[in-house]
Amino acid sequence: MNLHALITQFFAGNPTRNLSWKHQSRRKNCSNQFWFVLLFSIVMFFVLLCFNHLFFLENTIGSVSFPGNSTGSATYFPGKLKNSSKDSCFGRYVYVHDLPKRFNEDVIKDCQLITRPTDRFSMCKSLENSGFGPRIRGSNGSESWKNGWFSTNQFMLEVIFHNRIKKYECLTNDSTLATAVFVPYYAGLDLRRYLWRSDVSTRDSTGIDLVDWLTRKPEWKRNLGKDHFLISGRIARDFRRKSDRKSDWGSNFRLLPGSENMTMLTIESGSSKNDVAVPYPTYFHPTTNFQVHEWQQFLRKQNRPHLFSFAGARRSKQKGPIRAEIIDQCQASKKLCNFLDCASSSNKCDDPTTLMNLFRNSIFCLQPPGDSLTRRSTFDSILSGCIPVFFHPGSAYTQYVWHLPKDHNKYSVLISGKDLRAGKVGIKQRLQQISKDEEQAMREEVIKLIPRILYGDPRSRLDTIDDAFDLAIKGILKRIEMLTKENIRI
Repeated sequence: MNLHALITQFFAGNPTRNLSWKHQSRRKNCSNQFWFVLLFSIVMFFVLLCFNHLFFLENTIGSVSFPGNSTGSATYFPGKLKNSSKDSCFGRYVYVHDLPKRFNEDVIKDCQLITRPTDRFSMCKSLENSGFGPRIRGSNGSESWKNGWFSTNQFMLEVIFHNRIKKYECLTNDSTLATAVFVPYYAGLDLRRYLWRSDVSTRDSTGIDLVDWLTRKPEWKRNLGKDHFLISGRIARDFRRKSDRKSDWGSNFRLLPGSENMTMLTIESGSSKNDVAVPYPTYFHPTTNFQVHEWQQFLRKQNRPHLFSFAGARRSKQKGPIRAEIIDQCQASKKLCNFLDCASSSNKCDDPTTLMNLFRNSIFCLQPPGDSLTRRSTFDSILSGCIPVFFHPGSAYTQYVWHLPKDHNKYSVLISGKDLRAGKVGIKQRLQQISKDEEQAMREEVIKLIPRILYGDPRSRLDTIDDAFDLAIKGILKRIEMLTKENIRI
């Protein structure tokens, strides 16, 4: 009797007692085979079921989305859960505090309050286009001004950075995942509303309220604010007023207990190790890699008839005696130097087209200290492919360590301001000593630096280029990770 017949009889309830004794062993053997096959099939079914379940989890846990975040849009980040080696955002997550509007939106709501009489146009216009300002249209229809150019005010960096971080690919609503915590406080613009008032308590009030708000949050208590950072479009010194005298400049925000634990990204750092300098915003905010490469190629072909140039004005002897010397030497050099006088009645130093044309037609651009050590003009000159000439190492070398090369000789010239004032060195003579090969190599380095000093348009993404924002985020994450690991008191 075959196995099929045996099974049929068994499930039909037919006994097998009529089988001969000689077939008893065969019946027993077939019955054992049947139960083995049945048991094996059941085990394999559950094994395959479990494997399929694990495979499903492996693929669905690869992304996590949140219903909303503090920036007003849904947050999505790729990867797996924290501590997973396959999480592309691990160590890069940033949590953004959802601050009350009085610390950012309300600061710029009445934009006339942050407008000064010396501004080229109302700060209300500067807020256009995500803080980039009005779009630039070339007067001669030049292709070089076709895309990505805006009349950007340097004080808009806080708005620019905030709009950009809203598009950061590794935002999270879970602060326990975050390496860094961003505080979107418009510190510089807030100070600008009251900077010229004699009432110091008014200048300080918003900063005091912010620190009080932050220190009540669980995110602060975890590391006492050492993993927090913010951005300022003003120099660090403006937030370190040491007395309550009405005549003293700035606010005391960065001297407040708690505030000093945070890292401030600022256009010019000071003596505090918790202030880190990032580039001033320029006029170029590209949307694609192609726009950047196209501009770089344009500059490589640019004819530069002037050996050097300077855009600025004379200062009092107390503030800037070096400027008077620079202007005198420039004017004495006649056609070799092009001087744009920012003190004249037809001041065009705030006109992007005029300024960029000046730098594009020059081999070297002079960048002496002004009201402070640094100048926005430094980055405008780099953007123009013009080799910057510094007169103090604090104007760039000790400032922008995340964005500019350590070997400053590759992209710039340093002339001692002290030697210049003493008549030991002349600008024209020093620059003429540089060979054509050295000059070309330096200019190529400057042109290569351009992506690193740009703030790209947040409405798109530069695919393969790290711009000033990207480098700032990488720098802050590395810094906070180091502080956390070393558990040092800052």
